[in-house]
Amino acid sequence: MFRLWAKIFKDNRMLRDICICNDEKDTRTHKIFKALDEVCYTFDLGKPIWLDKTVTEFKRHDKTRFYQDNFIEQIDFDYLEIHVIEEDDY
Repeated sequence: MFRLWAKIFKDNRMLRDICICNDEKDTRTHKIFKALDEVCYTFDLGKPIWLDKTVTEFKRHDKTRFYQDNFIEQIDFDYLEIHVIEEDDY
């Protein structure tokens, strides 16, 4: 089971969160992108851009934050945080 937890924060308070589960046989990268697509659809957000800092942080901690710089349109929160909380056992 692959699970990704996404949270929206503003003023150090969590406004919304969602946990995306995926049991499909797919690569880890595809599961992350599919989960992020589902998060953006659920929260009615444009898809964030993965900057070098975002990729590096995600590789190191399985967790990253998307700030205004990662979005093309204006956002009404401080950041979107994603965190892989469970990985598949292969």
